[in-house]
Amino acid sequence: MHGEYKVPGGKLVVVDLEVAAGRIAGFRLAGDFFLEPDSALELIDAAVNGLPADSDAKTLATAVSRALPEGAVLLGFTPEAVAVAIRRALASATSFRDYEWQLVWGEAYPPRMQLALDQVLTEEVGAGRRPPTLRIWEWNSPAVVIGSFQSLQNEVDLDNAAKYGFEVVRRVSGGGAMFMDAGAVITYSLHAPIELVQGMSFADSYAFLDEWVIVALNSLGVEAFYQPLNDISSPKGKIGGAAQKRLGSGAVLHHVTMSYDMDGERMTEVLRIGREKLSDKGTTSAAKRVDPLRSQTGLPRREILERMVETFTGLYGAVPGELTADELARARQLADEKFASDEWLRRVP
Repeated sequence: MHGEYKVPGGKLVVVDLEVAAGRIAGFRLAGDFFLEPDSALELIDAAVNGLPADSDAKTLATAVSRALPEGAVLLGFTPEAVAVAIRRALASATSFRDYEWQLVWGEAYPPRMQLALDQVLTEEVGAGRRPPTLRIWEWNSPAVVIGSFQSLQNEVDLDNAAKYGFEVVRRVSGGGAMFMDAGAVITYSLHAPIELVQGMSFADSYAFLDEWVIVALNSLGVEAFYQPLNDISSPKGKIGGAAQKRLGSGAVLHHVTMSYDMDGERMTEVLRIGREKLSDKGTTSAAKRVDPLRSQTGLPRREILERMVETFTGLYGAVPGELTADELARARQLADEKFASDEWLRRVP
């Protein structure tokens, strides 16, 4: 069994192993990380060999940590990263380059249609009728997109949303509200087989699925980094956030919204962002929590998106694709019957 895990912002961890009588055997750790002293590598291998194959990530990481000699130095990886790689090997996980990705970037759709496409395309990937897909959203109408479990009345000032022309919709994934003004955000969705994140916790998978974006932003001079659990941030402030939904069809939906430009005052009028939520961010202003990409790069939104696509394609490969007539028809039906319904929007009043 073979498993790989690229540590976000770090190095590649590679493991090979067998399972005999329910226990790990023939374990070998490798990678482009740095480890001192050299003898620690053999100690790690010995510590993992013999462990039950159903050991959880915590048990595996603890075994690796205890095997390290006093003063050992690990650069570019951690015992937890080794545990993730092991769990991925045991779960027969895949990597980005195991697939021929399709890139969909075209027409702008209304908010409810965007959410319906997220569900439909992820289901299609899970059913094997569509290849793994990176979809760039085009967005020409203002909206607030709330998380699946958020309270509508607690998160959104509906009067002000209507006053300023913001449609309010609810997505299938969890997480917080997204303030999405026309032309002022960068949003994408990854529709991927569940095997891509096998052996990872939700926390691990967020950073793993967005590492290419960090690379793209860094190449534009943005000191971007991942802030657990699901924020893309920089020394100047938060840039955006991710949300995820693992569907029973065997696929994962992972989508991210980053601020390109924003009206901070308008955002605080439309979103009810409470003081308690802000207090743990070390700020008293919601507007100051978000630092748009326009101010950090000075570049047009299109140019940032082109660099993102260039980075993804260079790292993982991707070919241009289109939505099928059947996918569009199903999404339109779902948009009308589910995402436009008051029952869905107010399912958490």
